[in-house]
Amino acid sequence: MKKKVLSLILSTAMVASLAACGSTSADTTATTDASDTQAADTTSSDATATTTESDTAAAADESYTLETLNIVVDGTLTATVESGQDAFKAQWEEAVSEKLGHPITLNINQLDHSDYSGTVSRLLTTGAPGDPDYPDALIMSATMLRQYQTTGLLWDMADAYANAEFQSRVTLPSVNENMKDSEGHLYGFAPTYGNGCVTYVKQSWLDAAGMKIEDIKTFDDYYAMLKAFSEKESGTYGVIAAGYGKLDEAPYINYMPEFWQGAYPSFYQKDGVWVDGFTEQATIDALARLAQGYADGVIDPDTEEAGTKQAREKFFSNDQSTSEGVFTYWAGTWLRTLTTNMEKQEVDNELGDNRLVQLAPIQEIKDTWGGYINREAPVWVITDDQDGSNAREQAIFDALLETMLDGDRVQTLWTYGAEDVHWSTKAESFSTNADDPEKKKDYEYAEGEFHLKQAPNDPNSIWKKNHLDPVLVIAPLTNGFVDNDELVQAGNKFFTENCVDAPAAASCPTLTENEAAFVELKTTLMNQAVTGEITPEEAIEQYKAELGDLSAQIVEELNAQ
Repeated sequence: MKKKVLSLILSTAMVASLAACGSTSADTTATTDASDTQAADTTSSDATATTTESDTAAAADESYTLETLNIVVDGTLTATVESGQDAFKAQWEEAVSEKLGHPITLNINQLDHSDYSGTVSRLLTTGAPGDPDYPDALIMSATMLRQYQTTGLLWDMADAYANAEFQSRVTLPSVNENMKDSEGHLYGFAPTYGNGCVTYVKQSWLDAAGMKIEDIKTFDDYYAMLKAFSEKESGTYGVIAAGYGKLDEAPYINYMPEFWQGAYPSFYQKDGVWVDGFTEQATIDALARLAQGYADGVIDPDTEEAGTKQAREKFFSNDQSTSEGVFTYWAGTWLRTLTTNMEKQEVDNELGDNRLVQLAPIQEIKDTWGGYINREAPVWVITDDQDGSNAREQAIFDALLETMLDGDRVQTLWTYGAEDVHWSTKAESFSTNADDPEKKKDYEYAEGEFHLKQAPNDPNSIWKKNHLDPVLVIAPLTNGFVDNDELVQAGNKFFTENCVDAPAAASCPTLTENEAAFVELKTTLMNQAVTGEITPEEAIEQYKAELGDLSAQIVEELNAQ
């Protein structure tokens, strides 16, 4: 639709130009001499050339054909190469080619989740549109979007978004409206709202400690639980996380929320004024709590270097003698995923789907933030080739994002995966753990009944979802396909009842230029403070000494916007 708008604007501009030329000619008719005639001829020729160029540009916009779409994704696309990605890709190409009226090839470059932002940086800074490995579109976190949206590398899709067909079905318009900058530009598109993390606790460890989850209401209660878990046996710990704080990705505190409580170690708005949260007393207090937890041995020391994968796998490892009782991670689908992985590792099998319980936000979190933090949504971005035309970029939007929320066939692919590979409506019966009478579970479905199938890479697990969470999506499916997994429903319900929206991401030129330096220094100082090399107060003073001037400049820029 945007292409038609551009063509209309160009046509209107041509008419105005020609009208102006005609008026000038009429005014000068009485005094025209040979030189005036020559000038008029030149003006007419220039106008004709301008008209031809505009017509050509408009025609190019209208006729642009996208034959290949290169996308870069992270682990949020769960249909990996090992789990049916080829089938997803083939069915996507068939469905989208039918919608567009011409063939299109989808190339998926799925990067390792743990160093996604670093690899994306290398792709975008060492290549250019048209290169075989350069992405046409890719997934970014809210933090990454803030870093890149002022670089010129990303396309402003505000008009394309406003004119999208799916607008008629959007139920959560604020998700993307809130991502527009002060001038109305939109450089990223979020098909879902953000989701966030909740604290999972192993029921068997609570039982062994003689504790109940409903009795854990304050930080003192939480800390006493961690101490009991770390004393369970030699080598066990209370909690593990992917870092003491995730300072390179908003909302920064979601992996250790009980320790951070009301602190926010980045730039955020407080009572309508931008501040540097890393310099606040709340951050000093949070670092002191983390340092105490480290010294007392309730925090697994692997936390400092652990990525999300290592932390997850250690939590549900079949060797529980070196594991932990608490793990804060993503809500909803992950309640099922963590439970399933514990089942596969034969951890607490006697508890079945009750292996994990979810801890309600402790009182200190309620008193400060109000609940667990619902992060700003991850987004899709489209790279800008800077050729002066929106043709390529609009074609990418039409092929990828417009169809992603079509409410039916393509949205189902992004939500659940490939038909008859990840899900089906055909009559069938199957069993998981068919060779183990104690763990065997039978499934039977009638013709026309939507259901998820066994995971392609693990026949003893049921597939969960692909990229879009049907509960979080901003424009729901219209075909009635709903996954009724009780654990997933319980996880989503728990989070939505106990969450608040994250602070808006900060964005200004000086912050974008110096983001890496801030992340590196803050992470170093945080780790040193937690492990006792320096005090929390010394960490903040060193931060002020090294980056205080830049911090003040960023706060000034943010408040001037």
